[in-house]
Amino acid sequence: MQCLQQAVLGVESSFELAPEQRKRTLYRLDGGSGTDENLRWLLARGYQVLGKGFSGKRAKALADSVSRWDVYDEQSLLGWVAPPFDLGQPVQVVVKRRLHKGKLKHSYYVTTLSFPSKKAFMQRYNQRGGAEIEQFRADKSGLHLSARRKRNFMAQKALVLLTDLAHNLLADFHSQALADSRFADWGLKRIVRDLLAVPGRLYFRARQLKRIDLLASHPYADELIICLERYCNGRCGSDFE
Repeated sequence: MQCLQQAVLGVESSFELAPEQRKRTLYRLDGGSGTDENLRWLLARGYQVLGKGFSGKRAKALADSVSRWDVYDEQSLLGWVAPPFDLGQPVQVVVKRRLHKGKLKHSYYVTTLSFPSKKAFMQRYNQRGGAEIEQFRADKSGLHLSARRKRNFMAQKALVLLTDLAHNLLADFHSQALADSRFADWGLKRIVRDLLAVPGRLYFRARQLKRIDLLASHPYADELIICLERYCNGRCGSDFE
C-alpha cells in the first residue's frame, strides 16, 4: 500500500514512459495496493488499472446491491455493480462471492478497461504477475531468506542481492536443465533440499568443468546426471567424460 506510488515512479523513470505510453500501460493490482488513494493516483497519471479493492467492508456492502449473480467456478459467483465511489474516471466494478470454510466471503474488483463479461474480467485479473508467490515466498522457504538476518544494513542488503542472484541462477537451471524430466514441476525448495543435496564430486581441467560424479546409490542420481550434462553442455559448451 505504502510503496506503490514510489515503485510506479521508479518504473516510469526507468522506461521513460510518456503520457501516451501510460495510456497503454495496465497496472494489475492485488488487494494490498487497491486503496482509493492509489487507484486515483494511478488514474491521474494516465494509467489503466485492473485491481482488487482494499476494503472488505465495502465489498460486503457492494455485494448487497448486486441484482444478479452468475457462476464463475465451483466455489464462487460474480456480479456487476454500479460503483458508489468516484475515482475520477469511469470504471467497471465486479463483486466476487465465494464460500470459504462455511462462510460467505466477498471481494470487489475495479478496472478502467471494458470487458464483455464478468468471466473475461476475472480471467484478465488472474493473469497478473505472481512475484509474491513465485519469488518472495519461494526465496523465503527454498533459500531461507527470512531465516537469515544481518545487523548491519549494508550486509543485509548484500544478502538480499546474493539471494536474488541465487534465485535467478536456479530459475535458469530449472528451465534449461529440468525441463522434460521428472523434476520439471519441482519448486525451489525441493530443488535445493533434494536435488542440490545429492552427494557428488566435480572435476575441472584448465578451469573448465569436465566431469561430474554423483553418488550412484542415490535415487535421483541417474536422471540428475543427464540433466546436469544437458545444462552444462548448453551453457558452457563442455564435453563430459
